[in-house]
Amino acid sequence: MSISAITHTALSGMLAQSARAGAIANNVANAGTPGYGRLKTSFRSVEPSGVQTSVGETDQSVDFAAELTELIDTELSYKANASVFETGADLWDVLMSIKRD
Repeated sequence: MSISAITHTALSGMLAQSARAGAIANNVANAGTPGYGRLKTSFRSVEPSGVQTSVGETDQSVDFAAELTELIDTELSYKANASVFETGADLWDVLMSIKRD
């Protein structure tokens, strides 16, 4: 796998987690709204590398403990993808310095 594919996958993961955080924020903001259905984010792997997200409404009510737990998981997943992206960027820097010398 190339460095650009790795950084693309990591970026795709960060975007997916951002969508998930948005759905969680929407759930918390609308928890008291009558008839509101909790939003759930689904992930699907796509080729050649990346993640596709879809956000759909469910018939479940909003549970603040579950939303907080999911937000913590979202944060950790985002940070993991950001670390991979930064590592890929560092590798590009190393390769560019080798090429110049």
